[in-house]
Order: sequence, then structure tokens, then C-alpha cells
Amino acid sequence: MAFVPLHNHSDYSLLDGASQLPAMVERAKQLGMPAIALTDHGVMYGAIELLKLCQGTDLKPIIGNEMYVINGSIDDPQPKKEKRYHLVVLAKNATGYRNLVKLTSISHLRGMRGRGIFSRACIDKELLKQYSEGLIIATACLGGEIAQAILRGRPDVARKVAAWYQEVFGDDYYLEIQDHGSPEDRIVNVEIVKIAKELGIQIVATNDAHYLSKQDVEAHDALLCVLTGKLITDEKRLRYTGTEYIKTEEEMGLLFGDHLEPEVVQEAIANTVKVAEKVEPYDILGRYQMPHFPIPEGHTPVSYLREVTEQGLRDRLELSPDAPLPDDYAERMAHELKIMEQMGFPTYFLVVWDYIRFAREQNIPVGPGRGSAAGSLVAYCLGITNIDPITNCLLFERFLNPERKSMPDIDTDFCIERRGEVIDYVTERYGDDKVAQIITFNRMTSKAVLKDVARVLDIPYGDADRLAKLIPVVRGKPAKLKAMIGEESPNPEFREKYEAEPTVKRWVDMAMRIEGTNKTFGVHAAGVVIAADPLDELVPLQRNNDGQVITQYFMEDVESMGLLKMDFLGLKNLTMIEKTLELVEVSSGTRVDPDKLPPQDEETFALLARGDLEGIFQLESSGMRQIVRDLKPSSLEDISSILALYRPGPLDAGLIPKFINRKHGREAIDFAHAILEPILSETYGIMVYQEQIM
Repeated sequence: MAFVPLHNHSDYSLLDGASQLPAMVERAKQLGMPAIALTDHGVMYGAIELLKLCQGTDLKPIIGNEMYVINGSIDDPQPKKEKRYHLVVLAKNATGYRNLVKLTSISHLRGMRGRGIFSRACIDKELLKQYSEGLIIATACLGGEIAQAILRGRPDVARKVAAWYQEVFGDDYYLEIQDHGSPEDRIVNVEIVKIAKELGIQIVATNDAHYLSKQDVEAHDALLCVLTGKLITDEKRLRYTGTEYIKTEEEMGLLFGDHLEPEVVQEAIANTVKVAEKVEPYDILGRYQMPHFPIPEGHTPVSYLREVTEQGLRDRLELSPDAPLPDDYAERMAHELKIMEQMGFPTYFLVVWDYIRFAREQNIPVGPGRGSAAGSLVAYCLGITNIDPITNCLLFERFLNPERKSMPDIDTDFCIERRGEVIDYVTERYGDDKVAQIITFNRMTSKAVLKDVARVLDIPYGDADRLAKLIPVVRGKPAKLKAMIGEESPNPEFREKYEAEPTVKRWVDMAMRIEGTNKTFGVHAAGVVIAADPLDELVPLQRNNDGQVITQYFMEDVESMGLLKMDFLGLKNLTMIEKTLELVEVSSGTRVDPDKLPPQDEETFALLARGDLEGIFQLESSGMRQIVRDLKPSSLEDISSILALYRPGPLDAGLIPKFINRKHGREAIDFAHAILEPILSETYGIMVYQEQIM
């Protein structure tokens, strides 16, 4: 026999699950559990992460949601103050997953009840019945409708509710017994067993799991205080009993002995495995799901992409319709189109071409292209980028090749003031039910969590601020607490305080357990997902604080599902350039074309060498400003090189001073082998670009 934890809250609903879920999966594997269910309160934030964590293991993932159900309709224009009941809803198969996603989305988009952190996304029983296929239902905790009826002394109501669910869900409906040490659990459990026998419903033994083990009780309590604005010393506040961790089969077997028969308990534990055995693979990862791009009659996506690409190349090279294409361009274009066709991406490029074409036609400033997409001649022909990869020796294989089984990634910059117009166009083009922006989770950094935990422990702000200031910030990120107390602490004073002062040790240990957890959610600055089918059947949706519809899965999870994710980046520099061009036109009567400015203007490079870099894209940070002064760039290649080197690896290797010294003749340029000279000569013998490695 084995036990499956069907109640496993990573507490994404309280946004503390991001760091807990991997540890919970690891804990389940260590205990030899055959499966693990994730049933966060009202949301599905961790569902895809759970699937990915269980891939390649013997642990079966079960996607679920502990939902809030009301009697009556969520669409009632004048809702009464109705009671919200907990209900565990598990996806049994791919159909169940889609229905669970649908219910979760409806609950957030139509069924919100309450205010602040106590607002809840609700569904009603008619919706449950409508989307019942492929779902497994369990009665949940003391907050469930049956438990509440029993505690009100209404066992008749409890039986009526159980009978309704049994009629709708049949053998996929289970009654739960739990024991978190409260007398109410015992009252409910005894009556649950009676109802199960009378109606012929199976029982499952469950336990809330909000954290890993008993050692996490105090830290989780502190987290609840952080999120609810309370002190640990406050008596009247949200708190748990301290038993809400992942229990072993043996621990579960010891819970109910004082009020239930042993054979009932053993059967209830065994039934958790039977529930898991019902669950089939969801098969929702990895398959590309392109939106339906409107193709002209007589064309396929492949033939239409070929046509618009060739026309774009003729426009770029200013060739007449009957003029032959230059061999190098024709061969490169044919090669790229063949790879795109083999990998199934013609629709992807048509979608990007279409919304960038719209932006240009509406005079919305669009960036010239960034990243590996600049290596694609097709992207250049379609106007997605403005960099000719052939004259600039850029490699298509860095962007796309059959060995790299992943979706292309084209980031596009738009004027920050008009970016919304492009998103509106895409939404209208594909349907508002198929387009949404993407959620982000804001994690608690070491400095922030130290101050938050200090507040709930009632440690004076001054003390908290002084200790937090001892944490160094490296490249914009504060050092982790584990590093601060380690043998090679970046600040020995911090470690000394930790080792010498018991109050500080307790404080830091508590903060360390919840460091990196999610505190709030927001909207990704650029990410937009476009789907072929309604998103509320693929990805759970919700609203942000402004009422905007967003996904409950963050960007990497959306991409893991094979959905089309586009980055619509809003760039203030494009807006500033556009306003500058308008002012120049007003004052001079001439409209300047930035794409035709001379690349070797001496006055421009003299300005850069002086460090006058305010508002210059990617060069205006304080660190980069000093580097540019020292470099005194004399070409666009110098600027490209220094941008490529201004990253953690090259910075740690000291390559920037070496590059600057070699440029100015203060250090000899050497090549490890003569064969490298033509490859590395423009970067003074230093390996800078991925293209050089390739």
C-alpha cells in the first residue's frame, strides 16, 4: 500500500509556492509516493511547473485546484452574501484539464467575491455540472459544504449535497477525512463515514500540506504575517495548526485511531492511490500550437511565406519583378525557408511580419531588430529586422536550426507610447479570447525578506535596515542569505552577528526559509500569448489589478505548452527618437531617415567618447558610461563588441579591460592559432560573439 497527498498546496494563492514546489516534489520522491497532487486555493499557478518537475521520474503529477463553490449563480447581478465552500477538483485526463482550466478562468473573470487578500474566485454548481467531464471531486477540508452542514447540526443537508455530487460525478466523487488536531475534524469524520456507507461513496484520507515539514511551521507562520500585515504576537490573525505538512503513509495511519475504525482508515489511505491510478497523462507540453493566420486563397502558409519573402527581398535590393536574385541571397533565402518549413514555423513568421507591417503602416516606430533574429535573411526581407545578415556576416543557425527544438524568439521594440496599438491590432486580428498578456511573480529578495520578517517579529526598523545594508548588491541583485552566513560570506560582519546574537540567528533562519518566495504578481512588460483556440481552455486566466486579462502561467510555462509567445517591448528611446525627428522636421523642414544616417560620423563618436550618453540605448548606465569613455569607440563594431562583453561571464573574466587595452595598443593582440586570425581580428583576438564560436 502507499499514500498519495491529494491536498498539496504550494500556497501559490498566497504566492509562496515558487520555491516550495520543487522541494515538495523532491520530498514526495524521497518518500516513495507514486503521485502528488497540486491543489492551490483558487488558482493553477504551479500546474505546468509540477508537470515539468515530474517529467522523467516515477512520480505521477496530478493537476488540481481547491475551488470555492457557491449555491446560486456567480452571474447574479445582485448577489446575496452567500457562503463560499471549498471543493477539491482534480483533472483526470486531458479533457478534465481543459474543463478545470475553463472553470478556473470563469471563476476569476466572472466569479470574484470579497475584497483585498480575502477576495475569492468562485464557481457555482451549474458550472460544475456543465464542465464535469474528466474531473475528480473531493469534499475538501472543514471549509467544504458537507463539513459545514455537519458542524451546523444538519446531517440531512450534508447527505443531500453528497447525493447531488454523486449523481453528477458518479465514482469520481470522494468524501474526505482529515485530522489536523481539532475537535471539529473528529465530529465531521465520524459523520462522513456514516454518509459514505449509506450512499456507497468512497472515502479518501487527506491532509493539508502548505509546507514540507514540522521545521517549516514557524517560517510559514511568519510568511502569513508578512502577507496579512500582522505580528507573530497577534492573537487574532490567520494561522494554521502546525500540522499542514507532507505526511508519510505511517503518519497518516496514526491520525484517526481515536475515533475511526482501523480498517476504515486503511481503506481511505489506499483509496488515495486508486484516485491517482485513474489519472491519465495530460499530454499538454511541447506541441506547437500556432494561431490561425488568414492565408489568401490558393496559398498555404509555406507558399505565402515564400511569396512575401521574395517580394520583400526584391524591395530591399530594389530589383524589378523580372530581375534575377543575386545567387548568395537566393541560396540563403531558400535555405532558411526550407528550415522554417521543416520545423513547422511558417505561420510564426507570417504572424510577426503582419503585426510589424501594421505598425510601420501606422507610423508606429519599430526597432531595427535585436538578438539572434538579426541573423535571418527572411526576417530582413519581411521587415521584421533592418539588418542585412549577409553584408554583416550574421549566421542564421544561431537563430534557428533543426538541432535546437524550440520556438523562434523574436523580440520587437515599439514606441512605448504606441505599443498598445499593436497589441490591440493583434487582439482584434485573432480574437480577444485568444490573446492575453502574461503574468509575472515578484520574488522576495534577501534584503526585502529580512525587513519583512523583522517587522512581523517586531524588531525595530533601524536594526532591520542596518542588517539589510550589510548585504552587498552585485549587478543589481542582493547576495542570498545562505551565502551571507557561509564560510566565504561577502560581509563577515553579517556572519558574526548571525553567530553571536540568538535573536539575529532566529530572525535570519526564518527569513532564509521563505527567501525567494513569491509575494505579489504583476504583468510581464512585453510578453503576449496568441493562441489558435480560446485561451480559457488552454491556460487558466485571471485579471490583474487594472482589470486586464492575464495568464496564470508565467512565460516559461506558456512556452513549454507550445503556445505562441511574442515579446512586444515598449522602448522609450524609440519614442524619444521619433519626437526628435519631428522637432528637426519642424525646425528645418526636412524629415530625416535614421536608417540612412552615415555609420562613420566623427562628431557622433567624439560625443560618445566624452561620455555624453544620457538617453543612448544600452550605453547610459553608470557602469557602461565609464567603459565607453575608456574605450573611445571609433566604429559601430566597437559598440557592438562592448555590449556583448558587458555580461557576467566576460566581466568576471576581465575581458573588457583587455579589449580596451588591445584597441589602444597597450596590449599585444595574439591569436591562439593562425586559423583564428580572420575570425577574431575585428575583436582584437578576443572571442566576443557566438557567431565567432560557431
